[in-house]
Amino acid sequence: MVFKAAAVQMCSGVDPARNAMSMARLVREAAAQGATYIQTPEMTGMLQRDRAAAKAVLRGEADDIIVRTASELAAELGIHMHVGSTAIALDDGKMANRGFLFGPDGKVLNRYDKIHMFDVDLDNGESWRESAAYRPGSEARVVSLPFAEMGFTICYDVRFPALFRAQAVAGAEVITVPAAFTKQTGEAHWEILLRARAIENGVFVIAAAQAGVHEDGRETFGHSMIIDPWGRVLASAGGTGEAVIVADIDPAAVKAAHDKIPNLKNGREFSIEKIPAAMSGGAAA
Repeated sequence: MVFKAAAVQMCSGVDPARNAMSMARLVREAAAQGATYIQTPEMTGMLQRDRAAAKAVLRGEADDIIVRTASELAAELGIHMHVGSTAIALDDGKMANRGFLFGPDGKVLNRYDKIHMFDVDLDNGESWRESAAYRPGSEARVVSLPFAEMGFTICYDVRFPALFRAQAVAGAEVITVPAAFTKQTGEAHWEILLRARAIENGVFVIAAAQAGVHEDGRETFGHSMIIDPWGRVLASAGGTGEAVIVADIDPAAVKAAHDKIPNLKNGREFSIEKIPAAMSGGAAA
């Protein structure tokens, strides 16, 4: 069943209410182009370096403005609305980097908490410690939708191919990668990683991204993409500012890719052994 998918590129600021308005405007634009599945980026609701300031405005899921607005949009437009992620306040004082998928009736079909925390020190001086503020998820899911089997990841998850492979083996035909990639890492790896995950698993990859210089001073890479199971880029956005990209997704292309390269079926269990360095005194063969 061919369907039209959209990735909404944003430049979210520090005010969730303003970001909700931007999201609604862009989602309506995507729906007007015929998209019935619409994805927004990681941290749709707020990008805020100051964690104290972030926690002061965050709410639990039941009171979150992004969750409420997305639910209303899904019902109003009759779409599957995917909030790539937004920060949700938890009872233990931490936050969840949580994605939501809403059905055309506005009800939540799936939640996904980002599994892999971005704890890195970049050589441009940037340092990130997601685990200091966010509680990682521990469960991956593949959701059966009327038009496709869909798997869920968020941003840094793209560097962990085992997560994608597990979802593909479980039947995923589309795997989503909403993100807020840094400019430095995005320039080096964003497109390469997305295309590799599509190719090695024979799946569509849909990746809505944050883009540009944000109110809190950080800069994200943008270049939202929709990629087919053969690794071809079907649609892409620029590196700054808002955008809506749309592409037709035909799940039959997944079977065609698997028929050509049946690596999911050909995988085998194996053992690994680390061989110590040879003792000195012997000549190499």
